[in-house]
Order: sequence, then structure tokens, then C-alpha cells
Amino acid sequence: MTAPTLRSFGLGLDAGGTQTRWAVADSAGALVAEGSVAGITALQLNTNDGRAHIRQALSDIAGAATPLGKIEHVCAGVTGLDERDERLCQLIAAALSIDAATVSVRSDIDIAYRDLFKPGEGYVVYAGTGSIAAYIDETNVFHRAGGRGVLLDDGGGGFWIAREALRYIWRLEDERPGAWRDSPMAVEMFKHIGGSDWSFSRQFFYGRERGDIGKLAIAVAASANDDAVARAILGQAGSELARLGNAMINRFGVRPILLAGRAALLHRAIEDTMRAALPPAAQLKVRVSDAHVAAARIAAKST
Repeated sequence: MTAPTLRSFGLGLDAGGTQTRWAVADSAGALVAEGSVAGITALQLNTNDGRAHIRQALSDIAGAATPLGKIEHVCAGVTGLDERDERLCQLIAAALSIDAATVSVRSDIDIAYRDLFKPGEGYVVYAGTGSIAAYIDETNVFHRAGGRGVLLDDGGGGFWIAREALRYIWRLEDERPGAWRDSPMAVEMFKHIGGSDWSFSRQFFYGRERGDIGKLAIAVAASANDDAVARAILGQAGSELARLGNAMINRFGVRPILLAGRAALLHRAIEDTMRAALPPAAQLKVRVSDAHVAAARIAAKST
């Protein structure tokens, strides 16, 4: 008896500091399955622990995707990556037992842009753990503003929001120990961190992955309706994101701007403040980017 032929698929990855979303598409571009695992960044390629983390995340993806059929091609968008990295291609290929030549890796914002715009149409400002603005022009050249990493900048991203909130909380504690009890933002953040003693904040901020720290922005947003400082920080995040959009406008002229990314959706104050700082002709809109699905369709076209 002839063994049944396995269907062939393309696998797409959208990897960021907070999570890695994956999707499987068939040769017609139809979505077959999707899910998420732990975050992956290009920086993790540089340490043994980081590479072990990547292997585990890829193993989790392979365990969910390979029973669906044969994964023939992979397209991965990875934060912190500007060009093909053979180390990452080899790790992805090994997890899926495929040839590394069938793996394409690129910047995550490159795929997000192509999911939202055609080249030359507009600008994407993306706020996840970090932040970046992207424009792919009519000749397919990629242009960026921001995206320099959370240690240097990435204003308006989740990590930046969390850092600004913790900075405020602990400076106030320097002046009035115990003041955190009167701050809904501090109470909410300390719930996520595990305690109000400095040792908990220190261990969390300096011992956890940047994606975990970025998730603390959720606590800031959750307290914003009851805490004026939290609202102000989210408003400042909107101003930071507007700076990225205005940088693109100054360089290439006014075009529509799409705001995307999980941090961008935390609270309406981010969008409202950003909109006020942009020219009306920019026609700011908020979109949910399914970059993992776009990546899967790119991969599936090669099958």
C-alpha cells in the first residue's frame, strides 16, 4: 500500500521580545493554523543561554506545526535582525528537520510593513517591546527611524513605558518611603513584580528578559484610569511614537501612518497623544498586524 502524501506548507514566524507568533499556510495562501510561544530576539544568538532559549521556542513551534504536514519553507521576521543570519537559519532548520536554504529570515518590521502597506504607500510605526518606524519605498528600499534597542532608546515601546513607571515609583520612594501605597500604578506593578521591596524590582528588571519587562506596561495601562501619572506616561509614549512618524514625514513627505504593535493598543491615551502631535494629513490609523500570517504566505509561495 502506498503511504499517503503529506501536504506541504509554509511556516511564518513573527518573533519579538514578548512573544513569537507562528502561522502555517498552504500553497494557496490559506491559513491552516497559528499560535504563539516565548519571545525570540536576534540578541539571544550571542549567548549560550539565549541560543538554548531559541531552541526551546523553536521546538515548541515544531511540535505544533509538523503534525499538520510537511513544512517546506520558512519565513521568519525577527526583532533585532537587519539581514539574514545563518546561525538562526540553522537553528530553525534543525528544529524542523529541513534544509537551511529553505529558511528566510529578515527584520520583523519588514514583514509587518508588507502586511499593512504596499511599497511607497505609507509609514508604519510599530510599538511592541521596543519601537520603530518603517517605510519601504517604491524601489523596495527599506528606511527606518528608531528601533535602536531598549537600552539606547525605543521610546514609546512597552519596555520604555515600564522603565518610566518604575523610575517614577522608586524616585518617589526615595523621597517618601511607603508612598507606593497611594499609587494605583505602583500597587498594580508590584503585583506583577511579586512584591514592594526594592529587591523584587531589582531582580525583575535586571534578571528578566526584556520582553518580560515590557509586559509590565500592561500594569501601567490597567491603572491609567485611576492614576494620573500612569496616564501621563502613556501620553508621553504617544509623543515618542509621534516623533518617529514625524521623522519619516520630514524625510519623505506626508503619507498615511499606521500605528501597530501590542504596546500601541494598551490605552487610548497613546493613540490620542500621537494623533495630536502629527499633521492631520498623516491620517493616523491603528491596525492589528498579522505579520506571522503574512510571513507564512510568503513562505507558502515558495512551496
